[in-house]
Amino acid sequence: MSAADNSARYAIGIDLGTTHCALSYVDIGNSDGEKAEQRILAIPQLTAPGAVEARELLPSFLYLPHADELADGDLHLPWTTEQDHAVGEFARTRGAATPIRLVASAKSWLCHPGVDRRAAILPADAPAEVVRISPLEASTRYLSHLRDAWNAAHPDSPFEQQDVTITIPASFDPAARELTAEAAQAAGYPRITLLEEPQAALYSWIQRSAGQWRREVKPGDLILVIDIGGGTTDLSLIAVLERDGNLELHRLAVGDHILLGGDNMDLALAYGVTRKLAAQGTRLDPWQTRALAHACRAAKEALLGDASIDSVPVVVPSRGSKLIGGSIRTEVSRAELSASLLDGFFPQAAVSEQPQSRARGALTQLGLPYAQDAAITRHLAAFLTRQLGATAELEDFTESVEGSFLHPTAVLFNGGVLKSDLIAERVLDVLNGWLAADGAAPARLLGGADLDLAVARGAAYYGYARRGRGVRIRGGTARAYYVGVESAMPAIPGMEPPLEALCVAPFGMEEGTEAALPAQEFGLVVGEPVRFRFFGSSVRRHDQVGTLLDFWTQDELQELEEIEATLPAQGRKPGDIVRVRLHARVTEAGTLELEALPVGGDERWKVQFDVRGDAGALDAALAETVEQG
Repeated sequence: MSAADNSARYAIGIDLGTTHCALSYVDIGNSDGEKAEQRILAIPQLTAPGAVEARELLPSFLYLPHADELADGDLHLPWTTEQDHAVGEFARTRGAATPIRLVASAKSWLCHPGVDRRAAILPADAPAEVVRISPLEASTRYLSHLRDAWNAAHPDSPFEQQDVTITIPASFDPAARELTAEAAQAAGYPRITLLEEPQAALYSWIQRSAGQWRREVKPGDLILVIDIGGGTTDLSLIAVLERDGNLELHRLAVGDHILLGGDNMDLALAYGVTRKLAAQGTRLDPWQTRALAHACRAAKEALLGDASIDSVPVVVPSRGSKLIGGSIRTEVSRAELSASLLDGFFPQAAVSEQPQSRARGALTQLGLPYAQDAAITRHLAAFLTRQLGATAELEDFTESVEGSFLHPTAVLFNGGVLKSDLIAERVLDVLNGWLAADGAAPARLLGGADLDLAVARGAAYYGYARRGRGVRIRGGTARAYYVGVESAMPAIPGMEPPLEALCVAPFGMEEGTEAALPAQEFGLVVGEPVRFRFFGSSVRRHDQVGTLLDFWTQDELQELEEIEATLPAQGRKPGDIVRVRLHARVTEAGTLELEALPVGGDERWKVQFDVRGDAGALDAALAETVEQG
């Protein structure tokens, strides 16, 4: 079924978040233009053994109990009695006491290129006797739970017949996009659409304005979307244009994938409590510190959610009499929260500051590639500085800015971390301080967003808008893509042949479109193992298909996952070099496909970004499961 099949009754939007999932939907037939009638699905989930409650948010946690841990019926849900794991609130609370059986941050693992994301590696620090699952399987189980919850509530409108949009971070690379689509397919979803989370947040703001958004923004505005969730910080810029008398929104730039969010803050609080207890003579082992991080998450959410609370009690589970002999009770105060979060994650940095890096140890534990610098304000400064010239060639953009960084005129917040007025005010204060120092007007806050549900709401509204019933954000790919071309040169001891970068997909190329390269010919090595090296750039906006770079800086191009493959020789000898011309396509999922066409021949070699990181996909058509928004 097409993602925009007119037979669908509902446009469903799913926020597959790092710490929470949510499902929103629009009744297509009962909505009119921008005034879409929108609802949130209350998701049944276990909240205690044998207890099921329906809540708007489904925590993105999965608990894998011991075979003898729970009684018969403790894991039953309204739609199944066969489940051997828990998803949601009970998983989160149970896992806080037994973290070695808790799967968390599956979304961050799903986009980690340094691990096999199909391998059973979660929980990452579980002992050998604990059953593990893959990041892909964990994501599939969350999506399956949402599908089953929908079908239980809407038996007359089966999930597989609806128009479904799933959100992803704007900075997700092609591999992570494909894995998200694969998880949805494994969960029994129809053909889906992927939508970037910052765009979804803006769609939600538009929908909630009931058509009044045009009074709050004007041509020449530059909207900065700051999305700080449980696992990531996502930054996007969206320009407001006027074309043919109508306002249009154009996605201008996205930031790097920054693994920095609420999870880091929970750990910071936990280590602060650990130091406090150590000063009192109480020592915690690593297992208890991990459990404490989950307890600190609840304390953080309580303090950020209610300004009248001065402190929240925290219980550290016991490991037995040898270490402590009983549970330890302490607390997290508002003063501790403010010092840890504001000063540590949102310092008053200058816009000229860059994220700090440190010398790393030669050996490290295998884990998520977290950002080295916890200061989100420095990451924001680097993003705005790097995008200084982003509007220079933007057609119909009526405002130009001069200064040391790109000047946003409006800010939209998203993500649970920014529910805190304290944090939101600090971020806006730092940004406006930079603008004032650069002689620019302060950025205004676009308010009224529901930070927990905005992404799901925006995804559902987008599915509705795709039918021509609402506002669309334009954009295309957020990066330009390049393939490495090795230079032909004599062998020189200790030196590899120089590499050039050929642009095969320019910045802003619409998903689902193709580009034939100019009449350039290259040599393709067949019949023996070769490497395809790919690069991406979020700042080189003017390169066209066929642009060949022989020099670039580290800030201009970032190397992506390479593909190792052996191309079929097609009757030739191994190692033969075939004269080819190239043809590129950006699939609906945002994956780059590169096709080599022999000069004067009928063969075709097709290579696409690989989602496993160990082999290319050759002569294989992409499964039509995704349409990229």
